[in-house]
Amino acid sequence: MYPAELVLPMKAELVNHGFEDLNTPELVDNAMKQSGTTLLVLNSVCGCSAGTARPGVIMAVQNAVKKPTHCATTFAGFDTDAVKQARTYLMPYPPSSPCIALLKDGQLVHMIERHMIEGRSAHMIAANLNSAFEQYC
Repeated sequence: MYPAELVLPMKAELVNHGFEDLNTPELVDNAMKQSGTTLLVLNSVCGCSAGTARPGVIMAVQNAVKKPTHCATTFAGFDTDAVKQARTYLMPYPPSSPCIALLKDGQLVHMIERHMIEGRSAHMIAANLNSAFEQYC
């Protein structure tokens, strides 16, 4: 488990932009069962999360014409039980962190796995998400 002093500033990057912090399995279940669209970010300490995933997600939400109804995040290696529960909603995709998922009425409709984040710019990730928002939100 990562130390809080390392994780909390990285959590704050999304929470300060309106993302709900899902740090328990119950909060995950409540968020995933909401009607509308939910953007879920499985946050992590890796460089691709800091360099492209979090900035790309923030850019996508801020610049979108059509936006998800809800935005939420949980942190791999820190919110262990919450992440385990979140991954049950991301099946059949294998565990991946970071990853970014869009759910509509609790059903997964768009997924960006770690291998699709690594080596991509924040702008590319934002464009990918904005396209998904246009289609599903």
